[in-house]
Amino acid sequence: MPMVDLIDETFVVADPAEVAVALHAEALWQRLFPDLELTVFQDRGPDGIRFTVTGALVGSSEFWVEPWGDGAIVHYYLRADLTAPHSDAVPLTAGPRALARRAVRARTRHVRRLKAGLNAVKDDLERGRLPGLGRTE
Repeated sequence: MPMVDLIDETFVVADPAEVAVALHAEALWQRLFPDLELTVFQDRGPDGIRFTVTGALVGSSEFWVEPWGDGAIVHYYLRADLTAPHSDAVPLTAGPRALARRAVRARTRHVRRLKAGLNAVKDDLERGRLPGLGRTE
């Protein structure tokens, strides 16, 4: 089981295709994950994108865009291990307590950047829409 196993969902009131385009922007990936190198291994177009992850973590990650109501749910998945010092791909080995503490810190940093970035995408795509109203109202 990976040390960092993360699932997140964010609802965006925007056309699902526009959401997918925003998630495909490499500038977004660099802002969200400055300590990771993402390599696309499956571009699912309007349905999302899947990555191999190296750098501070090694594993896989995915954005999945699910049309829902008058918008889209952005599902995010990360399954990864911490990497050993001076390596971008070798998993870290240490005692279970030390690994657990480091994994919690890594997960917390990752989640904070992810949510800040996805909320910025949401704000940008929903700009001009009054709260409580759908995108077609």
